[in-house]
Amino acid sequence: MPVPDFILALRAKVGTDPLWLVGVSAIVLDGDRVLLAQRADTGRWSTVSGIVEPGEHPAATAVREVLEETGVTAAVERLAAVSVTRPITYPNGDRTQFTDLTFRCRYLGGDARVADDESLAVAWFPVGALPELDDGSRRRIARALSDDPAAALDLEEL
Repeated sequence: MPVPDFILALRAKVGTDPLWLVGVSAIVLDGDRVLLAQRADTGRWSTVSGIVEPGEHPAATAVREVLEETGVTAAVERLAAVSVTRPITYPNGDRTQFTDLTFRCRYLGGDARVADDESLAVAWFPVGALPELDDGSRRRIARALSDDPAAALDLEEL
């Protein structure tokens, strides 16, 4: 996974100390299908996600990450959930934690494909036949599928 330049600059100053970052998860829906990516680092299927760059609106991050990772053009419909991840320690010792903003997105066009080196595969899955996913991804998808227009405050990961 490529590390954004702004994080590399921060790491040069703070070393492996914890960084609090803002991330997004994009739940892209096309009818009763959801777009997922198989991560290159873990081999697991996951929602499309990424890190908000300085000065970037999180909704724009979601749209950008979907296009960069899958070749699909999407539009944000609404904020579906706000969650906080557990602390993460990477193999190199870097520590971080994320505020994750989950956006429900609508498919606009493009053929789903691996569009960068972050994924092994990209595919559409029927909502009722999802592959094995971690609990956080399942909750994010469920929040995006909910008819409740209010964003859920997901406290499950704490």
